[in-house]
Amino acid sequence: MESQIIRPGHLTAHQAARVLGVSLVGLRSIVHRGQLQRAGGTPRQPWYRVTDVADLAAKRAARKAVMKVPISGRYEAA
Repeated sequence: MESQIIRPGHLTAHQAARVLGVSLVGLRSIVHRGQLQRAGGTPRQPWYRVTDVADLAAKRAARKAVMKVPISGRYEAA
């Protein structure tokens, strides 16, 4: 549900998951691993800072780009 009014500069869990290209379960996993911190909301409807989500999305995109570079004819992480 995205009917909750949130502060400017924040995203709902649904919006953050969409930006990161993951499901809500994937987003919870990212939060559990400490890669993203909640910035408000309620336990059932957390908010995330836009800057934190954008930074994490950029890191994930950069890591994906590195993974696509063939090394010795195979696809490996750098």
